[in-house]
Amino acid sequence: MWQIMLIVAILFLIIEIFMPAMFFLNLAIAAFITSIIALFTTNMELLIVSFVLLSLGALFSLRPFLLRKKDDKSLQTGIKDKYIGKIVKVIKPTDKFSGAITIYDERWEARKTGEDNEVIPIGAEVRIVRNESLVMYVEKI
Repeated sequence: MWQIMLIVAILFLIIEIFMPAMFFLNLAIAAFITSIIALFTTNMELLIVSFVLLSLGALFSLRPFLLRKKDDKSLQTGIKDKYIGKIVKVIKPTDKFSGAITIYDERWEARKTGEDNEVIPIGAEVRIVRNESLVMYVEKI
């Protein structure tokens, strides 16, 4: 019986790879632990109850943690807000729709914040106020 539960765990892992919903991983963990329990018992009722309880336990404990990590933008971009507040130079005229800045000799896309339509010229110093993905939003200082 433990072989069947191990195969089920692997199938749930494969489904999670192709449908990343953070749901099937919980079932895979429960099936894997149930396969370990199946090494010591052949009681089908005990195995079903343990799989259901482990599934629910993993769903209510692991899923919120994984979803919180999934929504963290700093983990997706690797930026971690370390550039926010930095003073940098403009290398391409920057307005609300286009522009570029340099941070530690790296080129970054930039957009100007604010309501006015003033273009920030090349060579001007700006402060980074926020980022969205790989675009830095700057204000003139």
